[in-house]
Amino acid sequence: MAKTPLRNKASSLLTDGFLFVGGAMVALLLVWALFSFVNPNPVPNPNFSSLATDPKTTVSELFSAQDCAEDTQGVNLSHDPPAPTFYDDPNLSYSIEKPIKNWDEKRREWLKHHPSFAAGVGDRILLVSGSQPKPCRNPIGDHLLLRFFKNKVDYCRIHGYDIFYNNALFHPKMATFWAKIPLVRAAMIAHPEAEWIWWVDSDAAFTDMEFKLPLERYRDHNLVVHGWPHLIYEKKSWVSLNAGVFLIRNCQWSIDFMEVWASMGPQTPHYDAWGKTLKSTFKDKIFPESDDQSALVYLLLKEKEKWADKIYVEGEYYFEGYWLEIVGTLNNLTDKYVEIERGVRRLRRRHAEKVSEYYGELREPYLKEAGHGRGSWRRPFITHFTGCQPCSGDHNQMYSGDTCWNGMQRALNFADNQVLRSFGLVHPDLLDSSSVSPLPFDFPG
Repeated sequence: MAKTPLRNKASSLLTDGFLFVGGAMVALLLVWALFSFVNPNPVPNPNFSSLATDPKTTVSELFSAQDCAEDTQGVNLSHDPPAPTFYDDPNLSYSIEKPIKNWDEKRREWLKHHPSFAAGVGDRILLVSGSQPKPCRNPIGDHLLLRFFKNKVDYCRIHGYDIFYNNALFHPKMATFWAKIPLVRAAMIAHPEAEWIWWVDSDAAFTDMEFKLPLERYRDHNLVVHGWPHLIYEKKSWVSLNAGVFLIRNCQWSIDFMEVWASMGPQTPHYDAWGKTLKSTFKDKIFPESDDQSALVYLLLKEKEKWADKIYVEGEYYFEGYWLEIVGTLNNLTDKYVEIERGVRRLRRRHAEKVSEYYGELREPYLKEAGHGRGSWRRPFITHFTGCQPCSGDHNQMYSGDTCWNGMQRALNFADNQVLRSFGLVHPDLLDSSSVSPLPFDFPG
């Protein structure tokens, strides 16, 4: 008899609970219905939608206003929607000999179908380099190329860039210095998510692992090369710029430019004629063949109105620097940086490699007086071993092979010390890559 009131009470409480939950759900449904009536459709990103309908919008402008990629933690590498893109065109060719039209529109459309690549598209860089498909004749050549490759991988890892290292000819007739052009052109098609393709010769090393390309400086240009305008336009010298390192925008202008540039190469029936034309144009050119560097200078000279406005001739820092004027200064540069770090405790703090860019930015105020380029005590950005030929060993006769090989060891170990620091090690001797020492705590090395 005593259990009956309790059972009735529990039943009453259960009923009240159901009524409460049901009432709450009805209230939520009413609020949702009212919100849907006031705002029936989600508001699209106004910047994105308006830019997407403007045919003059560049890819960078289109995706500077992020869409659904705002909620992602990174690019989606596992998603390729079935919507057709330029890749589904049976006439698509990666070959430098087959023209591509409306590339900007094609690339924009691809990115619209892959919105996770939207964030930061304007700053996205693919570094491309490569070497010959066969083993080196020089006994230490393959080892040196491996170390140069490691150097590029280190730099790209630190700054979050992709890298493609190639050792296959993308055009059977375009070998040696011409091989880079069909490769770079194919890289544009293979990587529509990259705004810039950055060619760096296999014998060029990053010797400032913190420095980043000043992309804002190049916002109105499509091609960046290291050179000196007065040597181009006044002296008409074939060495007025260096084509071994260049940055080129992934756009229709670049596709068209490379087609013209490549038209002077060995795959054309006019190759010999172009060799004679370039030799007569540049009085300091010592060999008769048409080469990519002379061809680039020729286009700046003879077709200036068509191309020059979009080509940035960089001479304010070592976009690529001649190794012979650099390697002898590296020990002094190390001493200068150590001196700075002795006075700035935050700079010599141990940190994860992934946040290295922060410390590069932190260091900049202390490098204002260092200057850039020749005579500077700032680390040279890229040291280029022009004329050393590490693979063949056929170096320029103006200096000895030992000078080349020792210079490479110095530069590569100088760069490697900046990398090893995040792992607690240092090369005490720049000429001995096999020896490393522990880096003492709270001491710059």
